[in-house]
Amino acid sequence: MQGPRPVVLSGPSGAGKSTLLKKLLKDYENIFGFSVSHTTRQPRPGEVNGKDYHFVTREEMQKEIDAGEFIEHAEFSGNMYGTSKAAVQAVQAQNQICVLDIDIQGVKNIKKTELNPIYISVQPPSIEILEKRLRDRKTETEESLLKRLSAARVDLELSKEPGLFDLVIINDDLEKAYSQLKEVLLEEIKKTEESRKS
Repeated sequence: MQGPRPVVLSGPSGAGKSTLLKKLLKDYENIFGFSVSHTTRQPRPGEVNGKDYHFVTREEMQKEIDAGEFIEHAEFSGNMYGTSKAAVQAVQAQNQICVLDIDIQGVKNIKKTELNPIYISVQPPSIEILEKRLRDRKTETEESLLKRLSAARVDLELSKEPGLFDLVIINDDLEKAYSQLKEVLLEEIKKTEESRKS
């Protein structure tokens, strides 16, 4: 694949990936592009097809997976999620650093591809703090919250595997977490800015 190296961001729901990403996209406008994932779940209020997700049927998605069109895919809470090759290429074609927000299974799947991204794990300081953050969102039923917490425990355990990530950020202080994130991406950011000038 041509263009700058993509970035894989992983970590449990509530660890602060989205918050960190928003800061990055605001500070480096047009340098980063988000690969739009596919999902079989229903859109939430305010979500836009093709912007937040590509909302598709299970049949459509399975057909493309079988055809080898996906870099990674997983099932979560009865819905399928995945990243298509086309979604990443669309971002790289704009000469942007493609950001992929992917769970730990996806990370392991991407390791088997030729993508060669920078792997970053964003983690909460503790499961207790994660639970508080998720409860404060007030977007989850108790059942779905417990599912997320149990997924987070597995996620955090699996992410200890040596060499899986290039950087693990413990997000207990947003500014500190953000500067760690920027530091690891600086080289790719510079390259992208340079190649735009030429």
